[in-house]
Amino acid sequence: MWLDAALAYLHFSAVFVLFAFLTVEVMLARGDLDAKAIRLLGRVDLWYVGAAAAALASGLARAIWGAKGWAFYAGDWVFHGKMAAFVAVAALSVPPTLAFLRWRRRLEADPGYAVPGDERRRLRRYLMWELHVAALIPLFAVAMARGLAR
Repeated sequence: MWLDAALAYLHFSAVFVLFAFLTVEVMLARGDLDAKAIRLLGRVDLWYVGAAAAALASGLARAIWGAKGWAFYAGDWVFHGKMAAFVAVAALSVPPTLAFLRWRRRLEADPGYAVPGDERRRLRRYLMWELHVAALIPLFAVAMARGLAR
């Protein structure tokens, strides 16, 4: 019982941190992306990726070693929906991460570089899609935890 509680705590904490860093990225993308913002976005994105990895690892650990066990989750279409939403969020996060890396390289070559407005708007669009798809994950989790798809 203590193991299940500890795994749940780790998983929920990782998910909250993931949403926090994604929200920071969205908020930063609202303004001008100058040198300071580009550097900060790169650091925030590293933490975001770390939080996503922690959420995935703790969630899988919870599914395998938690109180309900793998059999509860493996046959549940909602669990597979949750995992599909997680994969979709991961796929949506690739273009912004690549943009952060590209902008960082440009910044190293030209210290006065600032992201053009059209690129910033494109980034924000990806981040908003990411955030909206990510918001489906807790919805799946609630349905899954209550066995609503069985």
